[in-house]
Formats: sequence, C-alpha cells, structure tokens
Amino acid sequence: MFGWEGRLPKPSVRTTGEMRTVLKEPECPFHEPLYFMYRDLARSQKDHQWLRSRKLRYDLTVIPPAVLCGEKVKTKGHYHPANPSGMGYPEVYEVLEGSAHYLLQSRDLSDVVLIKANAGDRVIIPPSYGHVTINPKNSRLSMANLVSTAFSSDYGEYETMQGAAYYELADGNLVKNPRYSRIPPLRMLDAGKMARRGPLCPAPLYSMVGSYGEGLVFLNRPEEYTRELEAALED
Repeated sequence: MFGWEGRLPKPSVRTTGEMRTVLKEPECPFHEPLYFMYRDLARSQKDHQWLRSRKLRYDLTVIPPAVLCGEKVKTKGHYHPANPSGMGYPEVYEVLEGSAHYLLQSRDLSDVVLIKANAGDRVIIPPSYGHVTINPKNSRLSMANLVSTAFSSDYGEYETMQGAAYYELADGNLVKNPRYSRIPPLRMLDAGKMARRGPLCPAPLYSMVGSYGEGLVFLNRPEEYTRELEAALED
C-alpha cells in the first residue's frame, strides 16, 4: 500500500463502540478495532492536486478478518446525498487484497444486491443505493475507492435500522434484518461480470489518476451517465 508521497498517514479507526448501532448483536463483547480508513491519499503532490482539482478523493480501507457474535465483520454502511442535479453521487471500489461482499440496497428498498468481488475487481455503487462492505473470508481485505469530495456520507438510516437489510453470518448464510418491514429477495452478482459489461472504470483505479480524467467525470456528474450507471447492477 502507499500514501501521501509514499507514506501512509495515521488511519481513522472504526471501533466496536461506533459500530454497535448496526450490528446484529449490539451487545457483542468485542473490543478490538474493526477496520482502518486512510483518506485522501495520493502517491505524489502532483497527483493530489489533480484529484482535488476534480473534486475527487482516493481512499484505502483495511478490514481484518473477524466474527462478532456470529456476524462477519463489515463497514458501517451509508447512503450518498444528491448532487446539484438531484441525482445521488456514485462511488467506485477496487479490491486490492482478499475478497469482499458489497451489500447494496436502494433507498426505497425495492432492490437488494450482494456483489462478490476478489482482488482486481472493481464495483460501482450507483446513485440512490446505500452500501455495506463485508469481509467474508478469514484473511485481510484491503480495498481502494474513488469518490466525490462534494458530499459527506449519510449513516443515519443504517443506524436507525440497526444495519442493512441482511446480515452475513460466520457460516456464509445471509439472514434478514427483522427491523425492516419488507425486504425483497437478495440478488447475487459477480464483480468480474460487471466489469466486462460496463464501460465505466475500465482500468485499475489509481492508473486513472492524472491520465484518465474524463473517465471519472461520472463521480460528480452522474446525470450524464444514467444508462451506464443503471447497467452496473443488471443481471
């Protein structure tokens, strides 16, 4: 991994205490840090300026393996607010190490999707979808993301509902969160197939920094890429 001019800064740490509002078992006696977030990274000052001039941020997240009272370790989960056009900001992830399950749900809960991704896979979070990342394996998950700097993540609904519509258990089963009054059947997608079908983010994320600016415009202006973003979650 790398950071500002080759050094990783001190990470933000997501503690068990901060996660209790979204866990299946909120009183689980687990006290270790759950995951680590390195925000606003770049390999050089030039790259950092390039990203900032385009209102983009490159982050790394590291999620060690863990099981919390039967539930696989995960991120807190959040939605993205709307951009000036009224369309939600998208986001793109890339698995660098390990495997990830990206659990997406639309705001109206008409669609819930689990995307399975391995090292080298890229996953687009379309507008109007909230998302949680789960580490399903007994090995470390490291992932990068590119996102607009024009907004802050909204964790409120996930906290109110005690997590996403589904929980992933240690045995791999996915069980419904009983706080939701209605939950559609879970769709399963493969990140490798998504990448071959969609035109967005055709290359490793960092390779697009400084050299492929037009290919990242959709992160701030999703209204210009409606069809491509809709295609991201097609079966």
